[in-house]
Amino acid sequence: MAERRTGAQPEIRDPDAGQPGWSFLRSPRWIGYFALLLIFSIACVLLGNWQFDRRDEARAEIERIDNNYDAPAVSLAEELPRLEGFDEDAQKWRTVEVTGEYLGEPFLARNRPGPGGVGSDLIQPLRTPTGEVFFVDRGWVPIDGGEAEREGLQEADLPRVPEGEVTVEARLRAAEPEIPGRSTSGRTVASIELPELARLAGVEGDAYTGAYGMLISETPAGEHGVLPPKPERDEGPHLSYALQWYVFILIAAIGVGFAARQEYRRLNAGSRIVRDQDRRSAERRKRRGPSDADVEDALLDR
Repeated sequence: MAERRTGAQPEIRDPDAGQPGWSFLRSPRWIGYFALLLIFSIACVLLGNWQFDRRDEARAEIERIDNNYDAPAVSLAEELPRLEGFDEDAQKWRTVEVTGEYLGEPFLARNRPGPGGVGSDLIQPLRTPTGEVFFVDRGWVPIDGGEAEREGLQEADLPRVPEGEVTVEARLRAAEPEIPGRSTSGRTVASIELPELARLAGVEGDAYTGAYGMLISETPAGEHGVLPPKPERDEGPHLSYALQWYVFILIAAIGVGFAARQEYRRLNAGSRIVRDQDRRSAERRKRRGPSDADVEDALLDR
């Protein structure tokens, strides 16, 4: 009996066998790309949150203006029971009324912007009947602080204060910090640093050092500098800037995803999945018809 031979079974091969697939994403190069994307995203989140914080500060300032700027005046002693006390969140722009007599010579807070360029703010101490001293910003004057330091300050160049007792309405502002590297020269100062002004005026211990007042009016009226306009109620572009940083994260993520897809197609060219994707793309282009760019390219080829 003849021996029956059985033929070898044909080998069925997976068309995708041997293709790298998405394994390239585990390579050091792509791990580096993902790490850069993560670092970039964290930086964008921090910058976006910083813009949200600045927006919150602007909205808080608008709320203070709405609540305090045009509110009726209250007694200075009632509003600031302690000389060093001042709550900027609650008391900034509050209107106070104080009666007293202007003391001695004014000070110039230099390098202040105004309608005529850079000048100085005129700061004058006011002593109340009970002995406290309150500093009043009596407006902007077109006097260069550096020039005043070099040539001396002439009284004729300055607005004259009312003589005798005067009733002042002013809006509260916080004392300014010391500016490192900037010094006092004569009666010109780098900032409205109230403890320093109190020392220069010789009224230490008796002066309000938490806040000063921006002049609104005084009775009897005297000469004064240019008074500042009402602050704008504007929260600025912080919201759009914040959202912009998050959009940058989305754009970067889309870019990395597109680059990964292109590398997958390059490494897996000829695989069933890539062929199916190409076929579906061709069918979609065929249903849509030629694009304007295709038509233009065809005309140029002719």
